[in-house]
Amino acid sequence: MLLKDLFSAAIAAADPHLRVPPYLPKPPKGRTIVVGAGKASAAMALAVEQHWKAPLSGLVITRYGHGAPCKKIEIVEASHPVPDANGRDAALRMGELVKDLSKDDLVLCLISGGGSALLAAPAPGLTLADKQSVNRQLLSCGAPISEMNCVRKHLSALKGGRLAAAAFPAEVVSLIISDVPGDDPAIVASGPTVPDPTTRQDALKILRKYKIDLPAHVWAFLETPAAETPKPGDPRFARVKTEMIAAPKQSIAAAAKLAREAGYQVIDLGDRIEGEAREVARAQAAQALSTKGPAVILSGGETTVTLKGKGRGGRNAEFALALAIALDGRANISAIAGDTDGIDGSEDNAGAVVTADTLARARAKGLDATAFLANNDAYSFFAELGDLVVTGPTRTNVNDFRAIKIDGLSF
Repeated sequence: MLLKDLFSAAIAAADPHLRVPPYLPKPPKGRTIVVGAGKASAAMALAVEQHWKAPLSGLVITRYGHGAPCKKIEIVEASHPVPDANGRDAALRMGELVKDLSKDDLVLCLISGGGSALLAAPAPGLTLADKQSVNRQLLSCGAPISEMNCVRKHLSALKGGRLAAAAFPAEVVSLIISDVPGDDPAIVASGPTVPDPTTRQDALKILRKYKIDLPAHVWAFLETPAAETPKPGDPRFARVKTEMIAAPKQSIAAAAKLAREAGYQVIDLGDRIEGEAREVARAQAAQALSTKGPAVILSGGETTVTLKGKGRGGRNAEFALALAIALDGRANISAIAGDTDGIDGSEDNAGAVVTADTLARARAKGLDATAFLANNDAYSFFAELGDLVVTGPTRTNVNDFRAIKIDGLSF
């Protein structure tokens, strides 16, 4: 199936074993400490071990099920998207690892999407429970990733540049696999090794905007200078080098190449699509319905879901369900939507496939697509049809991938 092949091509283009080796720095005179966090961090660490020709040690944190068989770098698995004690304890140990280094030492940081939840070391005076509450509420309110990570930075002991600041005066080299629209390294995993242009006042505005319910001591902390993050121009970043080794645009380009080879015109909407998943789906359905085939519409980015129901499903399954409803069974149009990390939200699927007969098959089973969408239950809907895309953890992460295929005329 071409759609699944396109998705596979997008994932393969961001494989850490392909992307990491060309960016490895020269070994230092002193020690090499490898740290990192994210859904791709364990695979990145394994790639480092396989190509590093000098002594090293370290610790990286990844999501449960996303580990890799490293021998020198400790791999800790923790919870995502809501942090847990494993993530907190490992992050605190990571902070200790990079302290008291010299200018002859190297800290190699392996950063990828998901690191914000995994680097769960609370700022002094805050608790894991505080961070869990913030994460749950931000995840359900529909806030974009840039706003979520602004808040996370100001409640963290490591994010928002604090990890690199703690490593000073050692050299810091960050290898980053981006999962955010725009590929801003200050947003990926909440930028633990880059200066933070946002302020605690920005974080407070976001919390008020979404009416986040927090304990009084958290509000009080954000009102103090201790909540502020290191800023651009801070001399502790003088020896920090940042390399963006994989990004969504490369994955979309790989899929586009494959689509063209299969005889399709490619309409690339870019890798920065944001907004409510169902609204993005309606807009892309309208475009597909007015497009002459054969063509493939590609897009990446990170949509959001404002939870109002009690069902199951991540943003990609929700996009797919809303798309199916908007297409209303139009012949010759099919689609796939999936998260390149292999996990759509907190479920075991990467996403879902839509076909021309999705709604007809659903009706035959007594399934009301509109009711499932209202209950944010896209996972259950596509599970009943056998149309979930299940890849397992891919151990990379360049965010969402969507492809809508138009065969022949759609009129």
